Amino acid sequence: MSKKKLEEGSLGSQLNADVLSKLKSKQNEWKQQAAEREAQEKQRRMEERKRREANKSFEELLNESELDWKTFKK
Repeated sequence: MSKKKLEEGSLGSQLNADVLSKLKSKQNEWKQQAAEREAQEKQRRMEERKRREANKSFEELLNESELDWKTFKK
């Protein structure tokens, strides 16, 4: 049984070249789609962050500021 498996080779060597090229093409297509989804998600998060930043009140912006008036008072 093990000799038969060794003689048969790998799945790639058994597949027709046309089928193998179609599979590789589909794999590349899926990778591209995943990259596009990731880019869209990143863009959406950036827009969401900008929108939240624009909607902050003066008090929230002041509290998040690293400036300290005591250091300028001296």
